[in-house]
Amino acid sequence: MESKKAKIILDKDFRIGKIDERIYGSFIEHLGRAVYGGIYEPGHPEADENGFRKDVIEMVKELKVPIVRYPGGNFVSGYNWEDGVGPLEKRPRKLELAWRTIETNKVGTNEFMKWCKSTGTDVMMAVNLGTRGADDARNLVEYCNHPSGSYWSDLRIAHGYKEPHKIKTWCLGNEMDGPWQIGHKTAEEYGRLACETAKVMKLVDPSIELVACGSSSIGMATFPEWEATVLDHTYDYIDYISMHQYFGNPEKDTANFLASSMDMDAFIKTVISTCDYVKAKHRSNKTINLSFDEWNVWFHSHKADSEREPWSIAPPQLEDIYTFEDALLVGSMLITMLKHADRVKMACLAQLVNVIAPIMTSNGGGSWRQTIFYPYMHTSIYGRGYALNPIISSPVYSNGHYNDVPVLDATAVYNGEKDEITIFAVNKDLLDNISLQCDLRSFQGYKVIEHIVLENDDIYAVNTEENPNNVVPHNRGNAKLIGGTLNADLSKLSWNVIRLAKK
Repeated sequence: MESKKAKIILDKDFRIGKIDERIYGSFIEHLGRAVYGGIYEPGHPEADENGFRKDVIEMVKELKVPIVRYPGGNFVSGYNWEDGVGPLEKRPRKLELAWRTIETNKVGTNEFMKWCKSTGTDVMMAVNLGTRGADDARNLVEYCNHPSGSYWSDLRIAHGYKEPHKIKTWCLGNEMDGPWQIGHKTAEEYGRLACETAKVMKLVDPSIELVACGSSSIGMATFPEWEATVLDHTYDYIDYISMHQYFGNPEKDTANFLASSMDMDAFIKTVISTCDYVKAKHRSNKTINLSFDEWNVWFHSHKADSEREPWSIAPPQLEDIYTFEDALLVGSMLITMLKHADRVKMACLAQLVNVIAPIMTSNGGGSWRQTIFYPYMHTSIYGRGYALNPIISSPVYSNGHYNDVPVLDATAVYNGEKDEITIFAVNKDLLDNISLQCDLRSFQGYKVIEHIVLENDDIYAVNTEENPNNVVPHNRGNAKLIGGTLNADLSKLSWNVIRLAKK
């Protein structure tokens, strides 16, 4: 059977914008085994002197994660940060209401900062605007960022941390539009609180940047009016507005599932439009950018979580075991954000370890990479530089929910420092390969370095501790560059990374 044909035109002058490396961020919440049993497990054979698992640290380094959001998530809306600092023996055990567990507070702000230093990542710190407010938020900024000579900064020094943490990026609460959220608020209530909190936080440290809560998903009844109202209150004081989106496939409809990245694209475009509407309304010269600080596939663990007994310590929660099919959609979601790199400046794959995560561990045992690890790793490593605006011609398909879905989902990144071009591409076709032709008219003197492919005959194939290499990429793709034209066969249902460099 003859392959379907698709074409891409790339030009180094057709640029969307410079990619902020923080678009490849992730997320650690005090939820399930993300912290306890995930990044932190004293007594484990791989534990370092601080109790952090070195095998996990090495995988995080492999992903080159630039920033990690912490400590939540729903958790933060009931969290008193003071419970997690100071002598371990004096830290209280608390009922954690968001996920109905016991929080031991053995890991808190300072321990997490130490972990981030060991992994080479920055922190996106969230403050509690559910049960608390402006006073606690400004105190936390003072504790973390003020050098010395004040109550909270001197308390940090007394706790053994002489140098300030210098946390730059802060979230003003979490999903405050959601009725499930502790301290849920209307847009007016949250907008006023976020505005006043932002003001005092920036008085303590004017160098910080702030993320206001946007809608929890494109499906919220209050979207996008929520964004308009919140931005109306906070526009002068914040720098980003957040976006959250998860996709699932309980119906096992692959074509529909892989098309759902189109909803992500529509979500981004609507939030950009809303930000720019408020910008015009305020006669402002300032542009608000987007922080897509929760995104992933999430649906596999719902049944198990509904059967869990409450009030245990670090039980398995949200432990989705990801399929090859999930990795394809994660690839498309990454491509979608890169297509908006001029406005999506930060993003966090939710989450990093054990909880809907690319990295899994077993308590006392091993660790392994889930299927979604690979598109995330590839884009993080090779997707640095300028996002190009490719002109794409592709066959399309339609189903019950989506029309005119391109079977080729692709984008490209130009790294001028390394003289490299990387094409990221997903073939969403269930049956046919794609014969790709790429016109590289403005890129002279390049050669193909490698063509990485993630493919599998079983769309439901997974990686496990016993079989960690069941779904792994190979570099046997057949991309060839002749003259100024790149030709490649993209296998049906495949993730592709085609790398080119100057000769």
